[in-house]
Formats: sequence, structure tokens, C-alpha cells
Amino acid sequence: MSTEERYARDRGPIEWDVKQDYATTFRWEYDDGRDKLLNLYAKGKSLQWDAAERIDWSAELDHDNPAGLPDEMIPIHGSDAWTRMTAGEKANVRRHFQAWQLSQFLHGEQGALICTAKIVQQVPDMDAKFYAATQVMDEARHVEAYSRLLHEKYDLVYPINRHLQALIGDTLSESRWDFTYLGMQVLIEGVALAAFGVIRDYAQNPLAASVNAYVMQDEARHVAFGRLALRDYYPQLTQKERDEREEFAVEGCYLLRDRFLGDEVWETLGLPVEECKQFVERSEMMQVYRSGLFSRIVPAMKEIGLWGPRIQKAYADMGILGFADTDVEALAEHDQAVAVDFDRRRREVEQTAALAADAAPAELAGAGLQ
Repeated sequence: MSTEERYARDRGPIEWDVKQDYATTFRWEYDDGRDKLLNLYAKGKSLQWDAAERIDWSAELDHDNPAGLPDEMIPIHGSDAWTRMTAGEKANVRRHFQAWQLSQFLHGEQGALICTAKIVQQVPDMDAKFYAATQVMDEARHVEAYSRLLHEKYDLVYPINRHLQALIGDTLSESRWDFTYLGMQVLIEGVALAAFGVIRDYAQNPLAASVNAYVMQDEARHVAFGRLALRDYYPQLTQKERDEREEFAVEGCYLLRDRFLGDEVWETLGLPVEECKQFVERSEMMQVYRSGLFSRIVPAMKEIGLWGPRIQKAYADMGILGFADTDVEALAEHDQAVAVDFDRRRREVEQTAALAADAAPAELAGAGLQ
């Protein structure tokens, strides 16, 4: 069955064309480069993995709660609409909301795939072209993994959220190369990392958790790529040019914040949309969750030098200014360690199963001799 047949609601045309006008840059100097970016490129090459092999796709998901996430993570949990539901209706909300989240990850990863291919073409530095090429492969693998999870395990897909689509469209249609970094590598990838992390850390289903853990291992490098490229470039700009980028970033952050309201899910399930939206807007838990999604973006913006009054005022308004001094390097190291630990645990399970399989014939033979 095709993706078309799995969409929970009308997704509009099957293709989305984004008009672009930018130069493709060749560079004839091949022997220069920034050490940190070249090291990131080397790491990107060495940490390539196969989604078909590294992930245990044989794991089954519970139809009533596929990822095994606590109900408190559903934005309308505790609302009157939630309280009125039967057990079956709540199970349906769990499945649809999780599928909606993963669908946005899927569409966002396709956006990252296309944006990074654009970076390879457009960025003027060869070291950045090298690393971006490894990221193109990463993003293709992420699209593969989330697509397989949705098609084989959820059998349900949602169209791209309008706020996410708007930011991807704005990012791609900008002709200046650094806006692609800013929109995708810093903003979209930054908030995605935080969202992936919530599922990785709270999902009880090992398949759901491992997909996000392995994707995060890559994405932490991608955000570092954006920071390394832009922190060298933005100090060279005029104040007017930095103001333009701050305005773009502010608008992008508001779009990202609003994309987690889940309107499409409540509407698709026939729930009272306005009642649900109002509850989500007032929910203290959702305010904390939505603020936490910016824990990677805020320190990155400060590091790359987009830290003027406009940015700081917007972040204060959103309640996220306190993330400015977050240690993003430590977070990236943690993401790497968690992915490695998932590998270790999977090897242990496989070794235990192999030992049990080897022991079974000997036990049967012994029983036959008695």
C-alpha cells in the first residue's frame, strides 16, 4: 500500500515545487580548510550506518500506544475532551498523535535532505561542501528510517504541518547561502533534536526509542556544522545584514513553536479543535515542553553572533532566554553516548539469543539419551 493510501487527511498535491534562484559555486582551491570542519567531515564519514541493519525492525509496536509513551506527552491530556473519551478513543488519539509527530520528522528530514544538497552546491568553502555531502547521505537514511517506521509499524501518515512547510519554503527560497544554514541547520535541526530526545528518553518501545537515538547521533553533528560555518561568517557582516538574519530567525522560531499545537490531529479525529487549542495554549506542561524544544537553538544563536536586541526580546517573550548558556557540546557528546549504548544493548540481546539457540539442540539431545 502506498503512502498516498496511508494519509490520515487530505495532503493536497503529491509534489511541492519551491522556486529558487541562486548560484552554484565551484572552488578551485582544494587544499585549505578549517580543522574543526574537516574533523567533523572525518567523523561524518566514519559514523555512516545502514538503517536496514542497525535498527531491529522485527520489534512489534502496541497498537494502542505504539511508542509506549506516557499519556502526559499528549498535549490535550487532562482536558475535558480527553476526560470524556473512552479507552478506545484514547488509544486512537495516542496512535494518531504519535504518527503525526513522526510524520513531521519524516517531512522535515526530506527538507533537510534538499537543503543540504543546496548547501553542497551553494556554499563557497570546500570543507563545508565535504561535510554537507556526508549530511546528504545522513538525511536520506533518516527519511528511509522514519518512512519505514510509519509505513510498516503505524500504517498511518500525516501531511506536512503548515508551519514547518512555511519555514522550509522560506529557507529554500532565500538566495543567500547562509540562510539555508540558519533555517535548516540551526533552527529546524535544533528543534528537531530536542523533539527526538523526548521520544528517545521516554519511549518504552525499543524500536521507537532506537530510531530517534540513532538519528540524533547524526543530527548533533549537523547542528555543529551550522554553528561552525556561521560563527566564522556572521562577524564579517554589517549590522543591517545581521538584523535581516535575526528577523528571519525570530519569525522561524515562532513558526516552530506553533507547529507543536497538533491542530491537524484534533480536526482529523473530530475533536473540538478550538477547545483543544485553548487547552494546549494554557497547559503548563505544554509550555514547558515547547520551551524545552529551543534548548539547542538559543545557545547556537548566541554562539554564531546573532544576539541583538530583537533576538533577545523574542526569546524572552517565548520564555527561552535562559537556555543561552546551555553547553551544546556536552549535549552532543551525550547524544553520541546514548546511541552507542543502544548498540551495546542490542548486541547483548543478540548474543543472549544466539547462546540460547546454540544450547537448545544440546538440551534436546541430552533429553533423548535419558
